[in-house]
Amino acid sequence: MAAVTSTTPTDALAQRLADSGLRATPQREVVYNVLLKKRDHPTADEVFARVKTEMPTISLATVYNCLETLAQCNLIRAVNFERGPTRYCPNLHPHAHFHDEETGTTHDIDLPAGLLDKVKRVLPPGYDASSVEIIFRGKAQPHSS
Repeated sequence: MAAVTSTTPTDALAQRLADSGLRATPQREVVYNVLLKKRDHPTADEVFARVKTEMPTISLATVYNCLETLAQCNLIRAVNFERGPTRYCPNLHPHAHFHDEETGTTHDIDLPAGLLDKVKRVLPPGYDASSVEIIFRGKAQPHSS
């Protein structure tokens, strides 16, 4: 009987970092786990505040370095909105974002299968996009009764 193996987020983190020639440090692990726990697209300052409760001695500079490393290793995505601070998203599946301009919250939006391929087809001949970011901006509409 074959052994059942399950990959934990920590295992995935360690493997992805190792593939990039890096190691999984306690700081990287806590930053990554904080992002996975509450998927609300926090800023670095918000990540820092959450991490401080679990690792009181961590510095803001270390959190920034961890976020940069996690993004470079494709474990998280850095999401930028005009003139706003960078937000971090652990959802690596193709998706869009909705940024609520009234509350500042950001939501993942699942995209229909094949939509990104269709979007890439509108590029001029000879161009290829390595990534596509779709960001909706607006506000929640009041519910009608």
